[in-house]
Amino acid sequence: MKLHLTTAENNNLMTGYGADFVEINRQRYTSNLIVMANILILDWQATNFTSLTEAHFAQIVDLKPEVVLLGTGEKHHFLHPRAYQSLTALGVPLECMTTAAACRTYNILMSEGRNVVAALLI
Repeated sequence: MKLHLTTAENNNLMTGYGADFVEINRQRYTSNLIVMANILILDWQATNFTSLTEAHFAQIVDLKPEVVLLGTGEKHHFLHPRAYQSLTALGVPLECMTTAAACRTYNILMSEGRNVVAALLI
């Protein structure tokens, strides 16, 4: 599915997604990644949902986000709070949703000027 937003003002914008990819600024990615308005981290070491640990979120903590969207793939899963306790300790909420929903939500929050991180499992 392609997504459209009238303006992204040179920010990273989700422009499409599918079962095995996300598209950011019309560039297709097929591996797990972290996205912010002005940062794209392509080497996120998360392999799948069941392997997520607190160590996977350490890189996100360093980005000082206002909110984190975890795209859990094609199926919606809830993550045990122990895995993201470093975010909780800082008062940063983590929202779990399908990767497609995370792409859509990211665009909305980013366009509102929110400091949002999307951690996406493809």
